[in-house]
Amino acid sequence: MGRMLAAIVVIALAIVGIYVLGVQQSWYGELEGPGQISGQSLEPAAVVQRTRSQQRAAARLSSAPSKQILFGDLHVHSTYSTDAFLWSLPMMNGEGAHPVADACDYARFCSQMDFWSINDHAEATTPRKWSDTVDSIRQCNAVVGEAGNPDTTAFLGWEWTQVGMTPEDHWGHKNVVLRGLDDDEITTRPIGAAGLATDGLRGRVEGTELPWITPLADFSNRERYFNFQQYQKEIRGVPFCDEQTPSPDLPSDCYEQAATPADLFRKLREWGVDSVVIPHGNTWGFYSPAGTSWDKQLTAGHDDPDQQFLIEVMSGHGNSEEFRDYVAIDFDEAGNPVCPEPTQGYLPSCWRAGQIIEERCLAAGEMAETCEGHAADARRLYLEAGQSGAHVVAGESMEDWLDSGQCQDCFRPSFNHRPKGSTQYALALGGFEEGGEPRRFRFGILASSDNHRARPGTGYKPVDRKLTTEANGMRNEMWHSQVVRDEEPAPTPRDLSEAPLGPGFAMWETERQASFFMTGGLAAVHTEGRDRDAIWEALQRKEVYGTSGERILLWFNLLNAERPDGTIGAVAMGGEASMGESPVFEVRAVGAFEQAPGCSDATSPLGAERLEHLCKGECYNPTDERKRIDRIEIVRIQPQQRPGEPVAQLIQDPWRTFSCDGDPNGCVVRFEDPEFVGDGRETVYYARAIQEPTPVINADPMRCTYDDDGTCIEVAPCYGEEFKLSGDEACADPSEERAWSSPIFVEPARMSSASVTKASGVSAADGIGG
Repeated sequence: MGRMLAAIVVIALAIVGIYVLGVQQSWYGELEGPGQISGQSLEPAAVVQRTRSQQRAAARLSSAPSKQILFGDLHVHSTYSTDAFLWSLPMMNGEGAHPVADACDYARFCSQMDFWSINDHAEATTPRKWSDTVDSIRQCNAVVGEAGNPDTTAFLGWEWTQVGMTPEDHWGHKNVVLRGLDDDEITTRPIGAAGLATDGLRGRVEGTELPWITPLADFSNRERYFNFQQYQKEIRGVPFCDEQTPSPDLPSDCYEQAATPADLFRKLREWGVDSVVIPHGNTWGFYSPAGTSWDKQLTAGHDDPDQQFLIEVMSGHGNSEEFRDYVAIDFDEAGNPVCPEPTQGYLPSCWRAGQIIEERCLAAGEMAETCEGHAADARRLYLEAGQSGAHVVAGESMEDWLDSGQCQDCFRPSFNHRPKGSTQYALALGGFEEGGEPRRFRFGILASSDNHRARPGTGYKPVDRKLTTEANGMRNEMWHSQVVRDEEPAPTPRDLSEAPLGPGFAMWETERQASFFMTGGLAAVHTEGRDRDAIWEALQRKEVYGTSGERILLWFNLLNAERPDGTIGAVAMGGEASMGESPVFEVRAVGAFEQAPGCSDATSPLGAERLEHLCKGECYNPTDERKRIDRIEIVRIQPQQRPGEPVAQLIQDPWRTFSCDGDPNGCVVRFEDPEFVGDGRETVYYARAIQEPTPVINADPMRCTYDDDGTCIEVAPCYGEEFKLSGDEACADPSEERAWSSPIFVEPARMSSASVTKASGVSAADGIGG
């Protein structure tokens, strides 16, 4: 009997041992696929209604534009992206896979986008996943209802996700969107970014794998973790492409990377396919080093205006529009980093690190002089630690940091806002390479969501924060403790060079970032039709604008441009003109529709079960009532004319403000710039249409309590972890939704006093334009 029992124990231990070995060696799990598209289109009447509602809105403004406005989202991720897969895991309150097929059905039925693109991180893409993605996007476009009036148009693309640890080697993130879907219109593979993202995902950095013990710690959900192990294994099994071989000549089964924007542009030119490169998140300080700037990208090598002529001004990671004249890091004459002192409206995080340590030190009974020394050490160590600076303060909490590092007067800014990565800063820059005309970024402006749940266009209602934003956290305190160190507050800073945090998200302020995730924005295009070509041509003309999530209608035109044939015509947003007289502009704006609860009958082809799974019972469901436009703001920027010309004085924001009367039919303003001719310099104008306040998720990320001097003395952040929340889990606060037009670029006439239109998206007969 004893021998039999011993044998049973041995066998059981052997089984357990083999199972654990299999977990360690990633024997279990399966590769997840692209999902299954429903195969149904939206009710055609719903698509027709979109056009008719715009025509009625324009008529109420005494306008009959020749073009229609389409809304889309050119920045969407599925769980083919690593961060999206991680967020979908049970330990992070994830609900499971979000495949590419989900994005198609969501765009068609839930948010009812006119167009969208898939942009999974190239660094995580494999030949199998790219083939799946191409097939899925083609299938999405095969089910569009009426061929000339598609319910949605899906574009193929990817994200080039470059991250540098210093401003010198940081280039940022860029989406690549391809025009066509035929084999000769697409690349064989997406092109990733060399550096941190590639090295971590493809095994060049130790410790970036999901710990093997994770499936056993959450045993009932083990299959999802096993699938993630297979996901990682597949990525690391793809060999690197030869870097000397032209891109089109490479085999299909390797991973290709580009170290810089210049390399990316060169490789895309080698392919010769129609593509557009859209930078985004350039102020997002979660990963962008302090001191990051557009300057080094405005050079002949790293700037290709034929491919990179649009910029994403806002996403679910915040607003990147506004420049502010503050710095998060400074340098002494010897080039050593120095923590700048606080200024009105900005508290550097390095300075706050010193304050926290000094407060703790004094509370521990130390001498003031000793505590001042510890504070100085904290400021220095914070800067030396780069993006991990917050971790030099042991036992820190989100509340300890107050509103440090944040743009305190920006509209829904990105976390740790980097002002020299802003759209305004880019538009104000001049590139002064020897022997040439000044280079300019002449970006058209759009917005998108950057949603990682395969949900394009999530901003239609402030609902379901955990799925319409990335604001989720660990499931419970046990999982939280695996990511965030549970430490006692220390009265002295620590040197992270002696106690490294390890790779991955542990390096950054993931917990604090959760309060800054939003539903994101939308791209809007003025088009001649609803099909792929019409949308692409509008992008090429830069006759586009962005919104913070609402479907605000916006027209912005230069009215008195003289054409080469002597006729007077309008230049639409995104256009260029040369003028010898004061430019006259017109802005027309109409607020977005109020939303009814639930989903309309037009969504019924999706089926009740899938509709509930994807849309959670809430779709884009417009009523006949529109929200009011509160005001129109005009921003005027005069780009640098000489190296080193201070940028702050070149950006006038706002330059002009026009109050609207609250008419639900919209707002019309007309103005001119009487200073243009006298100033004699190139000038950039764009319009903001500001809507009445409505509830928006994470619109007030820190929820500060202020003292009589306007200083933030206490914060009530919106946590990603549900177990930490108390009260409003929606975290919705009033916010003035808005639309940003693309700029109109006006140069002074050099050849004569007459104005000459250089580029326009509007004919003279169009009047107010698209």
